[in-house]
Amino acid sequence: MQIDLIGVPIDLGADRRGVDMGPSAIRYSQLQPKLEELGYTVQDNGNIEVAIAETCKITNPKLKYLDCIIPMSRRVAGAVATSLQAGNFPLVLGGDHSLSLGSVRGAAKNRKLGVIWLDAHADFNTDKTTPSGNIHGMPLAALAGLGDPRLVQLWEEAVPAVDPRKIAIIGARDLDAGEKANLKEAGAMVMGMEQIDRYGMVHVMEKALEHISRDVDGIYLSLDLDALDPKHAPGVGTPVPAGLTEREAHLACEMIAETNQLIGMDVVEVNPILDTQNQTAKLAVAFVLSALGRRIWSGQ
Repeated sequence: MQIDLIGVPIDLGADRRGVDMGPSAIRYSQLQPKLEELGYTVQDNGNIEVAIAETCKITNPKLKYLDCIIPMSRRVAGAVATSLQAGNFPLVLGGDHSLSLGSVRGAAKNRKLGVIWLDAHADFNTDKTTPSGNIHGMPLAALAGLGDPRLVQLWEEAVPAVDPRKIAIIGARDLDAGEKANLKEAGAMVMGMEQIDRYGMVHVMEKALEHISRDVDGIYLSLDLDALDPKHAPGVGTPVPAGLTEREAHLACEMIAETNQLIGMDVVEVNPILDTQNQTAKLAVAFVLSALGRRIWSGQ
């Protein structure tokens, strides 16, 4: 299988600058050669064109930089759809999580998706519930059909992009009040850190995968590095204590790989400015490898 690398150097969806350098940091951590060691053919398609904040305006404080995020999302959606149409695996490197407006939309073109959202946050706000106006906190709600029509539709396609009952959010521990109401209304599954602590990652992932993998054409994984505890992944813009361990995140990715249904993946919110010796970007690469089949020891 060919893996298409698609960089999205965007920081417009977040409050803190620097995450636009995430694709470079991940590439620098030997992503391509390590994927090739697993036997994959890798095509690096470079970066999607993204405007910088200095050339964009905030016309609505509840939808910051919307006019620049929409064109980016459309370009990402097109790149991901093209990759899948060619029979390849799109691997999208971020950049803040607003890019998933495009990546998941592109993956959902002409197919039913199950979505695993590994994240400290649910990203299920809308312009009506957001406390910050940052669009990186809204993509999953928009993909599920909630929020401003420009985010929900991108083009004139049928909405929602994803059936919210085919969404499982893993590792959440920082949800806004309005966001909780949105999640309840939509019917998305949330398996937060409390469930992981009580029942263990194996049980949580088995339940999540059973929930989202039936009657779908594939699974899409969107991995935000702030799902990890900040002591493991310091280079993120919105760190939240008491997160996943490195081993729990690897196990989640390994179990997704075992389904043989993974058709695409995002790795987002790596911020090299806040990192320590590129530690978070190196972890991002390690999790990609786990999701794509690497095992330390299989017993065979």
